[in-house]
Amino acid sequence: MSGALAGEKKAAGLLRSSALVSVMTFLSRILGLIRDVVIAAFLGATANADCFFVAFKIPNFLRRLFAEGAFSQAFVPVLSEYRERGDHASVKALVDRVSGVLGGILTVVTALAVVGAPVVTMIFAPGFRDDPTKFALTSDMIRITFPYLLLISMTGFAGAVLNSFGRFAIPAFTPVLLNVCLIAAAVLMSPYFAEPAMALAWGVLMAGVVQLTFQLPFLQRIHMLPCPRWGWKDDGVQRVVQLMIPALFGVSVSQINLLLDTVLASFLPTGSISWLYYSDRLVELPLGVFAIAIATVILPKLSRLKAGGDEVAFAKTLDWGLRGVLLIAVPAAVALALLAETILTTLFQYGELGSRDVGMAALSLQAYTAGLIAFMLIKVLAPGFYARQDTKTPVRIGIIAMVANMVFNIALVIPLHLYWQIGHVGLALATSISAWINAGLLYRGLRRNEAYRPSPGWWPFLARVMLATLTMAVVLWWGNSLLDQLLQWPWWQRGLAMLGLCLAGALSYLIMLVAAGQRLAEFRGH
Repeated sequence: MSGALAGEKKAAGLLRSSALVSVMTFLSRILGLIRDVVIAAFLGATANADCFFVAFKIPNFLRRLFAEGAFSQAFVPVLSEYRERGDHASVKALVDRVSGVLGGILTVVTALAVVGAPVVTMIFAPGFRDDPTKFALTSDMIRITFPYLLLISMTGFAGAVLNSFGRFAIPAFTPVLLNVCLIAAAVLMSPYFAEPAMALAWGVLMAGVVQLTFQLPFLQRIHMLPCPRWGWKDDGVQRVVQLMIPALFGVSVSQINLLLDTVLASFLPTGSISWLYYSDRLVELPLGVFAIAIATVILPKLSRLKAGGDEVAFAKTLDWGLRGVLLIAVPAAVALALLAETILTTLFQYGELGSRDVGMAALSLQAYTAGLIAFMLIKVLAPGFYARQDTKTPVRIGIIAMVANMVFNIALVIPLHLYWQIGHVGLALATSISAWINAGLLYRGLRRNEAYRPSPGWWPFLARVMLATLTMAVVLWWGNSLLDQLLQWPWWQRGLAMLGLCLAGALSYLIMLVAAGQRLAEFRGH
């Protein structure tokens, strides 16, 4: 009885921690949407917008590797093991040496990228070489935005330490500061630049400084403010490096695929990069708020359970994470697919962004939603390997998914571009297909090594989710049909209508879910 009660308390603690991270992340994502609305109004889907999105996406992609992906997956298990088996001094020494090695390597990488910005542009946007103006502007902005990689990677390092000590709120809140800085840059600084996109580039750099500075006092409170020291030969550092190098590929396949989409999109008509950016941003909302929140909370938990040898609790924690993700991912994917054009019109069709841009972005958004469930599942399945310090399996799976993505890119982009001029949709669809391959193989790997065993009740749970999602879809379809005059309305009326429709859909989903027998206590019990 006491064991069951303890398990329920642990599950409740995970739920509270995930909810806290979700709330903070939700605030960040909402401000991120406001940021993108402002950017769309100032830049639209013009050539200069494409240049900024390339210059921003390169360090932002690497940020996801360090702040949300490979670095955390490699560093947190090692740090958790040091906490379980060592004293405070050994933990602090590990933090000092990892920060020194990470900071030193990234300083060199950043310096090389700033000096060789045209080479970076050629690698990531080779299609721009035929347009000297776009190529030069992108290179100039990369020189400004690339140092963000160093700053935000150290911010991600600080966040990983805080998460390991159970301080989830501060790292989850920190991305809010990026959005505030970019909004301020667009609104306040852009009038002073001949090219408004340059103001946004400076806003990115400013955000990196603000985000890192913000987290330092909280590290000091737990006595983990690092004194960076070069310690490449340190055992702990070497273990992190050994786990991280393959993890850079294995856990970040979806992000690498998105970056490859940018490379290929640089050869497509002007606006393609922007259309993909705006649609990807909407997919990132449920992905960031829920999947990354759950993954952030369960990775330290899984690492501690593995270090303690509790395989049963390890499997139950994974099961809890998978159910939590599906509870959100399934209705989110259906809702985004149904309301793609309506949401994009409500949020972005102002100023420089026209109806054709919205229509093109809606097509790629629907293609991305086909893989949203897989994107979210990967965020929970991958920690199941990295908490066990198994990096080889995700690498093999990542290679398969990467090859599949490139094959589907070629198979889909060329015909869609030649016959319908919507090659960017092929890029999004190929990314979704490869995500499903990645998620399926990760799941199979966890089952094969018996790290994960499904708890009872999965089929009734899935039936309830599908029934509730179908009910929501009917409500959204009917409500969307009433918004045929959306373009004629002012922004506030569009926003209220969209908010009301989303609330009606969410309410119908929750009511049917509960009516079908789903209870919070049942969910917490896993």
